[in-house]
Amino acid sequence: MGVNELSAVLWRERELLELLLFKLEEEQLLLTAGKSRWVGHASREIEQVMVRLREVALGRSVEVTAVATEWSCPEDATLREVIAAAPVGPWQDIFTAHLTAMTELTAQIRDVRDVNEQFLRTAVRSVQETLAGVEAVSGTYDASGAAQHAQSSSMLFDEKL
Repeated sequence: MGVNELSAVLWRERELLELLLFKLEEEQLLLTAGKSRWVGHASREIEQVMVRLREVALGRSVEVTAVATEWSCPEDATLREVIAAAPVGPWQDIFTAHLTAMTELTAQIRDVRDVNEQFLRTAVRSVQETLAGVEAVSGTYDASGAAQHAQSSSMLFDEKL
């Protein structure tokens, strides 16, 4: 464990953040094109990337702790604190570049996610309004099995006849 391993984990995390951004933009394209048939697949792929990101984040935490200990930081130091404690040399710049890139990717992901959420809310509202306007007509079957649809007009029976 050490700085090389931490850098490798940060690269992997950046790649997964880029993949997540791609998947969210893919979902957005499906939503804007009205291709709701494929939105479920896109959402599943997003969830798969999120699972992988959580695993890599755990690995990053382990590597940050190892480097923090090596550089005389508290074990629970953040990446930003580890960067501040970095010895003179290239590692401070390398880790700063990773942190900057991941921060920018996270902001982009948040923006696309928010737009997708708006599209999904609009779609749900549209479906609810459509369903509210649909009148359910129930029918029955006769002795031969043929469908008999209920009539929407009311019927009046005169029992005196």
